[in-house]
Amino acid sequence: MSKPDQSVLSTVDPEILEAIDARAEEIVKGASVSSKIVALLALGSVPIALGALAKDVYGQTPVDVLDVLQFALLLEYLEADFYQRGLNALGLIPVSDLVVFSTISVHETAHISALQGLITRKGGSSIAKPTFDYTAKGNVPGFVFSATQYDVFTSLAQAFEDLGVRAYKGQVGRLTNDKPALATVLAIHSVEARHACEVRRLRGLKGWITGNSRDDLPAFLQGAYVGEENVTQLSVNVSTLATSSVSKNSATEAFDEPLTMAQVMAMVTPFLP
Repeated sequence: MSKPDQSVLSTVDPEILEAIDARAEEIVKGASVSSKIVALLALGSVPIALGALAKDVYGQTPVDVLDVLQFALLLEYLEADFYQRGLNALGLIPVSDLVVFSTISVHETAHISALQGLITRKGGSSIAKPTFDYTAKGNVPGFVFSATQYDVFTSLAQAFEDLGVRAYKGQVGRLTNDKPALATVLAIHSVEARHACEVRRLRGLKGWITGNSRDDLPAFLQGAYVGEENVTQLSVNVSTLATSSVSKNSATEAFDEPLTMAQVMAMVTPFLP
């Protein structure tokens, strides 16, 4: 088979070429390949074949998927550990709110099990659960889950849940070639949104985020809300469509925005050892 024209290859992302090259070696050694790709190459349709082969590559390599799953697992470890410590703290959570946090805690534990199972099936090993620092390196001074610190506990719960919703949203695009993983992550994402709404309501707030307001949370948690003031969706400025009954604030409340992994980790890192 003749080599593809270099002018075509020069337009392809180097990382994609490396992955395709690795996949080509597998095929030479006997790995199966789509008959569609074989036909395209035989017809000399190199650009289309490269696209198909790239899809074949990224449909079979679990690197992105595992990265997302490990990232999600870290967030679930954080939330599950936080709620379990709150439930274990004598007198911290009022009896009236115990059912809320007990239920959320069970959900987070189930999320951990699901993510660990997926990671194992993808050939990976789950990251170990860290020992979290809920003072966030001094940003939450003196917080030790004591009976008098319920307001601090619920503030952190709000921040973790609001952050988690946006974190999951930011990773969905990396799972589009793995439908089972995508389905699981989306199923978790929607429940995290329910958690966020429940905690916000419990704190006497609206169930959704207005603009980029962090409400009464400490300033160091602002990163969880950066970008939520966006009013442009698919190149349409939603606020310009507002009627007399739909304000600009309502336009921002109607859409949640994603956060990148780097943005999320900047928020999570103070809670890590």
